Amino acid sequence: MKVARQIAVYERLRDKPLWSLLASRNAPIILALLQAHLLDNERRVPQSILYERIERELEELRAAGVDVPQRAQAYVADWLSAGYLERYFPVGATEEEYEISAAAAQAIRFLESSIDRRATATESRLSAVIQQLVRLIEETDRNKSSRISTLLQERDRIDKEIARVEGGDIHVLNDLQALERVREVITLTKELVADFRRVRDEFDILNRSLREKLLEETDSRGDVLEALFAGVDLIGESNAGRTFAAFWRLLTDPQQNQVFEDALETLAEREFFKRLTPDERQFLRRMTRTLLEHGGIVHDVLQNFARSLKAFVQSREYLEQRRINQLLNEAQLAALNLKDVLGLTEKLEYDLPLTSCRIRSLSQMTLHDPSLGLSDTTISDAPPADIKLEAISELVAQSEIDFRTLKSNILACLSDHQVQQVSIGEVIRIYPVLQGLGSVIGYISLGTRHGIVVPDQNEKVVWEGADGERRSARIPMIFFQRETVNDLG
Repeated sequence: MKVARQIAVYERLRDKPLWSLLASRNAPIILALLQAHLLDNERRVPQSILYERIERELEELRAAGVDVPQRAQAYVADWLSAGYLERYFPVGATEEEYEISAAAAQAIRFLESSIDRRATATESRLSAVIQQLVRLIEETDRNKSSRISTLLQERDRIDKEIARVEGGDIHVLNDLQALERVREVITLTKELVADFRRVRDEFDILNRSLREKLLEETDSRGDVLEALFAGVDLIGESNAGRTFAAFWRLLTDPQQNQVFEDALETLAEREFFKRLTPDERQFLRRMTRTLLEHGGIVHDVLQNFARSLKAFVQSREYLEQRRINQLLNEAQLAALNLKDVLGLTEKLEYDLPLTSCRIRSLSQMTLHDPSLGLSDTTISDAPPADIKLEAISELVAQSEIDFRTLKSNILACLSDHQVQQVSIGEVIRIYPVLQGLGSVIGYISLGTRHGIVVPDQNEKVVWEGADGERRSARIPMIFFQRETVNDLG
């Protein structure tokens, strides 16, 4: 009987994606493509990008003589239906995204462990087993005297170790032992990352089962419904939810996180760290980030499932779904009751109109021509304007600075023999500006070429614009001297 039960278990496993993937004829190709594009590099990939990358890989395989006749879209669809891929449509995204399934990731990890399997039992694994067993015995012991005796023995051991270190007798692991333990840490971390996918799948199954219970309960106050109305987070309070919440608190604890980061930084300074492969060194440096990223995904899924289940109940949507479910059950029951009354070949006096659509040939379709909807944008020639010379002179005066008038104003101010120099502000006070700010800029331009600029000194000038408003500006202090009169001419 024991063998029969085990055979039944394996029969059920053979229908799972993990077994079917490993037993597939194209398993090496599928596993290599999934690992290269969805496991090692990126977590989720948009549909168009995944199609492009897979198609490029298929072209290279065909060039090498590998039989891969289908297109990338067909292979991805097959992998999705077989359970090797998972498809999502994130909020705000423009297309679907694909992610490797937990079963496919587990298959890849299984094969990797088989390729790099240890020939003998390692010291670090045996030591870890012994330490965990001793710790389990200590932490489950309720006897006060034995607990105190164990703690005293541990204290004596620590005191002896301190004495040896103070005496210069420091025992350290050799490089081979250190590398072995580092690789054990990497393996354990990869297994932990794979566990995140399985935990997320457990939450998905739990979410679906709770919704099914809501639809199957015919009474108005079912257990699930009462718990949700009472504000209980059924997903978060489940065994998987509480276990993951405890793990997430430990992972996001600032103190524990800092200890983790410090340990990794110290490890990178050891000599044996250089003997690791580049991939192993990179994995260790990104270990904290990797755990937080994959753990954060599960945490978000947990929160989203809890909120969506609560919204499903509060919006009364479950009532409509329950009504549809009841109608389907009634139709099925009515069909079962009629199976003994009506024969398979008996004609029914009922016509069932089938939905259909009008089929047209592609040759009957016309392409849309965007040019047909364009408005007339031609520009017609305007009639010539009647412009006088006086108007042209006025336009030139408004668009160009009248340096001739500005020079004349400066020369007039310096014509008095008692005046040796004059500033821009003094010129503006005597001769009002005709072009507003343009005249002020013109004076500054003349001053930089023919005047003296006083460093670190400014002057405030005030003028009245053509609209009658008074304006002011602070400009560099510039003087025009009598000696530069000839230069202005």
